[in-house]
Amino acid sequence: MTKDKKTGILIVNLGTPQSFLKKDVAAYLREFLMDGRVIDIPGWKRWLLVNLIIVPFRTPKVAREYKKLWMKGGSPLSVYGKQLVTKLRSLFSNNVKIELAMRYQEPSIEKGLQKLQQAKAEQLVVLPLFPQYASATTGSVAEKVMQIISDWNIIPTVRFINSFHRDEGFILSFAGKVSEDLDKYRPEHVLFSYHGIPQRHLQNMNNDDIIHCNHAYRKSGACKACSPYCYRSACFETSKMIAGTLGLSDENYTTSFQSRLGKSPWIKPYTDKTIQLLAGKGIQNLLVVSPSFVADCLETTLEIGEQYRDLFLNLGGKNFHFTESLNAGDEWVNSLGKLIAKEIGEEKEIPRPTLSFGWNS
Repeated sequence: MTKDKKTGILIVNLGTPQSFLKKDVAAYLREFLMDGRVIDIPGWKRWLLVNLIIVPFRTPKVAREYKKLWMKGGSPLSVYGKQLVTKLRSLFSNNVKIELAMRYQEPSIEKGLQKLQQAKAEQLVVLPLFPQYASATTGSVAEKVMQIISDWNIIPTVRFINSFHRDEGFILSFAGKVSEDLDKYRPEHVLFSYHGIPQRHLQNMNNDDIIHCNHAYRKSGACKACSPYCYRSACFETSKMIAGTLGLSDENYTTSFQSRLGKSPWIKPYTDKTIQLLAGKGIQNLLVVSPSFVADCLETTLEIGEQYRDLFLNLGGKNFHFTESLNAGDEWVNSLGKLIAKEIGEEKEIPRPTLSFGWNS
């Protein structure tokens, strides 16, 4: 991309209900779950499942959960997203316009793109805030963006940052957060817990990649990155890079997957089962980190911070801590700014975070 051209940056996260009231939560769940990349079954079956089963039965519970974590300015994804974009804008000239959007609900992708179009952006960079690529997240954002832009008379140059799980700034930002908690809590073990996806979502990959990924998992519980679009491999690689930055040995950490829904197989190992195994081995001081989320939300604050905490303590564990996400911290903002600057041809020098922890000290 050309740095002298007027550039629009669209920062996209998953989405949030407009309030914790049941009607708003139901609207969010309906839009989210009716996405064919999220629940990849025939449309009529998806409609029946979402509208007659999932939304009626899950809305009251989800509404209560959102009420627990609701902040003064809205849901955490909304509050941290606004803070993030405000800080990012301060890093760039007036020639770069940055807008926040949510894949589901408000602020919508369509409204974000309209603002960039009105600003006469000649080129667009779309950055979904999902470090590891998955069809149900980054793929869905890309599909929606192209669907909207295809109706424009003038279609600008568009670039997608499809993943950043290997990005040095992302790794260092998360390592910096974990480093603080390792120093503070001195855990016996670190569990990297990622949002899960159905196993079938990997079936559209190259078959050789699937075979490699499954073989590596069976052999060692981890796998090398066989494809930048293999979500499971990307998660294992993120864990390895953060652990390597912190000097953790293979015995000091484990990777697992949470948030499964329904009866079909999801990618393994499952976080709840892994916690049971760790507790069974006598681990009593556990730190959990979730590098698939760059902002705290239901899955981090409540699923990990409450449900998994209770599970671990009920199994005999003594201390359970969760490393908060990157949210809108300055180091993360600077790292993200550097990532964007590189994409549009404006290199920026970003200071490295201080990693003070020594595992064996």
